Amino acid sequence: MFERVLAFLKDLPSGAGARANADDPRVAASALLYHVMNADGVRQDVEWERFKQVLAQSYSISGDELDALAAAGERADNEAIDLYAFTSVLKRHLDAEARKAFIGLMWEIVYADGELHELEDNTVWRVAELIGVERLERVEARRKAAAAAPGASGTSSDE
Repeated sequence: MFERVLAFLKDLPSGAGARANADDPRVAASALLYHVMNADGVRQDVEWERFKQVLAQSYSISGDELDALAAAGERADNEAIDLYAFTSVLKRHLDAEARKAFIGLMWEIVYADGELHELEDNTVWRVAELIGVERLERVEARRKAAAAAPGASGTSSDE
């Protein structure tokens, strides 16, 4: 499933570089991934590295272009009042399978540090609701990410 979402994200319009525009699906995805990474108030190096790996793999970018997209996502998230601006863009551009896969990417970033914080769990739940990913699909994506993360407890209010 991860490969499918990577393939889909690569096909999203890239515009002229990584412009900080919430209507750009690449920036919207970057902003949501950045948001979940910071949901618990602590950005660990391992989470930042996973965030950049996901962006690099998703868009086949590196170097300055990768840094620009990461910065655009950070800026967009910091300027946003809510998540709807980003989720509405992804809901328009992603089909149901790609939306489920995107939630899987969010869980991978959550579990990059081997821990699940309730604010991270709540953020993924809200994004999933806004982009139309059902509860059972969200829980299954969480279980897969937790199983792949060494030392992760995998506990959540979903169970």
